[in-house]
Amino acid sequence: MSGMSSRVFSRLLATSSRVRVAGHKEHTKDSARVIAGLKAAVHNPHVSNEAKENAMKRLEEMGQTADPSPPTQGKSAADEAHEKNVLRGYKAATSNPHVSEQAKQHAREVLEAAGIYQKLDIHSDEEHQHRVLAGYKAAIHNPNVSAEAKEHAKEYLSQSGVEVE
Repeated sequence: MSGMSSRVFSRLLATSSRVRVAGHKEHTKDSARVIAGLKAAVHNPHVSNEAKENAMKRLEEMGQTADPSPPTQGKSAADEAHEKNVLRGYKAATSNPHVSEQAKQHAREVLEAAGIYQKLDIHSDEEHQHRVLAGYKAAIHNPNVSAEAKEHAKEYLSQSGVEVE
């Protein structure tokens, strides 16, 4: 290092480093990007402990530190979306006729643990029939419903003893 202190050398290394690959031009790496990549490796759950230790050593050599604990900013949007989709799958399983009773029970337990199952709309047969009739009444007044469907709704309502306008 010919009179250059290790501190000065580290600073030079942290500013930029030149890499020469056989058969290619010399390439200068941006040290800020290298540091960012090393910090990302330290926090990545898919990186081995050995690789994380190597990344932390390189960061120390570059005069940087990396907190070994992951950032505490919560779940990413992708993680939250995935979790919601998984819970939707469990919710669908509870009413799927092709799912075994044991699997339905497991789905209900998972949903309860997530605090969702209590929110499901579980109602009596009387309430169900009331909602069906309300749907047919709404269909009669909906401009997007065909004349044929409106006629069917009127017939169903009249057979159910509901007075139709």
